[in-house]
Amino acid sequence: MNDQSDSRVIRVSDLMGPQVHTIDGLATAAEAMAAMKQLQISSLVVNRRHDDDELGLITVSDLAREVVTSDRAPERVNVYEVMSKPALTVRADMLARYAVRLLVRFGVSRALVVDESGAPRGLVTLRDLVLGLTPE
Repeated sequence: MNDQSDSRVIRVSDLMGPQVHTIDGLATAAEAMAAMKQLQISSLVVNRRHDDDELGLITVSDLAREVVTSDRAPERVNVYEVMSKPALTVRADMLARYAVRLLVRFGVSRALVVDESGAPRGLVTLRDLVLGLTPE
C-alpha cells in the first residue's frame, strides 16, 4: 500500500486553529483558568521572555494535574511553574500526516504551529489532524 494513496495534499495550515491566545509566564494559574473559561479554549501559548527564549504552552490538563488535584491555590501558582516548555512546534507547511506521527510519538494532544521564522501562527490538535485527514 502506497503512503501516497490519497492524492490530497493536506498541510498543518489547512487544519490548524488560526488564533493564538497568549499569556505571560508570570501570570497566575487563576488568571490562566479565567482566560481559558472566557475564551472557551483549553490551552494558552506562554510568551517568550526574550529573543533566545522558547514559547511555552499551558493546558487545562496541566492545571488539573499540577494545581487542582494537588490542592494548590491557583492565585499562588504562576503559569511558568506548570507550563510545558519548550512547546512542541510544527511548521505550518508540514504535511498533516507527519504532524500526526510527531504528536503520537511524543504522546501529546496538541502542537503550536509556527511559520518559517518561529513566530506562532496557530494551534493544531490531534483531533483536528486525524479528522481533517479522514476521507470524505
